[in-house]
Amino acid sequence: MKTNWKGLVLVGLISSASTLAGFKLLSPDNGKDVIFKEAGREPIARFTSTGSPVGAPGDFVYAAEATTPTVVHIKSTITRQPSRSQQQIPDIFRDFFGDDFGGGSRGPQSQEAAGSGVIISNDGYIVTNNHVVEGAQELEVTLHNKGKFRAKVIGTDPSTDIAVIKIEAKDLPAVVLGNSDAVKVGEWVVAVGNPFNLESTVTAGIVSAKGRGLGIIGQNSRRNGVTPASMAAGDSPLESFIQTDAVVNPGNSGGALVNLKGELIGINTAIASPTGSFAGYAFAVPSSIVKKVSSDLIKFGNVQRGYLGIQLDDLDSRKAEEYGVKVNDGVYVREFTENSAAKAGGVAKGDVIVKVDGMDIHSVPELQQSIGLHKPGDKVNLTVNREGKEKDLSITLRNRTGGSDILKRDETAAIMNALGAQFGNLSDTEKQRLSRYKIDGGVKVLSIEGGKFGRSQVEEGFIITKVNGKAVKTVKDFEAAIAGKEESMVQFEGLYPDAPYDVYSFGFRL
Repeated sequence: MKTNWKGLVLVGLISSASTLAGFKLLSPDNGKDVIFKEAGREPIARFTSTGSPVGAPGDFVYAAEATTPTVVHIKSTITRQPSRSQQQIPDIFRDFFGDDFGGGSRGPQSQEAAGSGVIISNDGYIVTNNHVVEGAQELEVTLHNKGKFRAKVIGTDPSTDIAVIKIEAKDLPAVVLGNSDAVKVGEWVVAVGNPFNLESTVTAGIVSAKGRGLGIIGQNSRRNGVTPASMAAGDSPLESFIQTDAVVNPGNSGGALVNLKGELIGINTAIASPTGSFAGYAFAVPSSIVKKVSSDLIKFGNVQRGYLGIQLDDLDSRKAEEYGVKVNDGVYVREFTENSAAKAGGVAKGDVIVKVDGMDIHSVPELQQSIGLHKPGDKVNLTVNREGKEKDLSITLRNRTGGSDILKRDETAAIMNALGAQFGNLSDTEKQRLSRYKIDGGVKVLSIEGGKFGRSQVEEGFIITKVNGKAVKTVKDFEAAIAGKEESMVQFEGLYPDAPYDVYSFGFRL
């Protein structure tokens, strides 16, 4: 009987507690290139304490010793706003039973989450998962030598679940970046992280598969049916995970996956599990993607990804017959997007992409990874199978808007993240109801997930009618009102639909 395994397992992001969207992306070090330690093509022969060469099958000692000092523990502090029902419990009951009666206190509540990170440069840059730091008002990094530092977020890329943070320190041990493209299925690997807050934990396994797409990035970012602004305004999800059977558990998120030479080949990100704990397989973002994303975040504040501008489909023998193509291995070109780089370069609808720069392509994740490592304006050589014959095409990649320019960081999206809430337009029914009270419209708070709103007394369902004294009727109006207000005081005014005569005003510095 054929079974859909995705229906049987829960693919969970492996942080020790669920974190919530909405922190402020701090200003990146624009124009700065981070200096990575990268593995040479032919590393100098080294030996372990047992006398065996470094990288010898089954010997994990060197990899553990080389990697453990570079892996850090990350503790994030998130502020949540209790539900309105909790706050409206009569005072007489609180007098008898205390503030915690009914399941919560009156004010904003702090919650802690934990994960791991990997030092990528000796001046304090650390790479981790986006979901480890997402929603955090404070980040504390603990080094292998027990040193503790406050960290700031340099940038995040929800489309790959990668983030870069920084601590003010020097002469730190940095990991050596390996070549994840050269990793072989069946190769021994070591995972280093802080599962269940157990610092510097090392486990081992083998690479079970490569180029694995799970469909979890973006899907896990959606809450209450709403996609966070950071995802909605950013790039499309890019998944091409390294699958391993090394034991990975909650708290390993953002930790290192290394080969037996101690070279970073991935950042541990997710597990496939029906329980939320390790049940056989874990997934890591390849180091090739990590290097590209982290360097772009440090230099530009966001990721500069090249796009072909095509809609794709994986092939098998059944789909090959359905589409009427001569091969059943590769990626089928279904349609083009507007201003498609592939179409401009000669790719035709119905082509099958079989190679990128001479490397075989078997699936959509593999193609996305190969293209995603390039920036707009780069040229790539596509080999397509067209009516049974292969044809080489030179394609100049474009950015997601169809141009070739460097995309600047979306400051409005960064401010929306800082607010820590999701907003929506009012329905016609809600507008009609409010019009009875001479209220023309407003913007509804759909969810509060941390950030500035998480520390305020505002609750879900609140309707914002004014920003800095100016009326707002749509989300577009709201975004325009807060645009360019970083480091400025902003005043909000609004009401709850069940008490339209009670007007609330509050403000804070963005």
